[in-house]
Amino acid sequence: MPGPMSLVIIAIVALLIFGPKKLPELGRAAGDTLREFKNATKGLADDDDDKKNAK
Repeated sequence: MPGPMSLVIIAIVALLIFGPKKLPELGRAAGDTLREFKNATKGLADDDDDKKNAK
């Protein structure tokens, strides 16, 4: 897990590369991607639980 200083450096580099207008868009896209990934993995875990309970 990166420390607080690492996160600050990453944020500054992202700001320099993408600019302040593009960052909210990128953050929203990253959040949507994480949400979809979480839902997909939750669905897989639920499927595994269903299979275990069926036996």
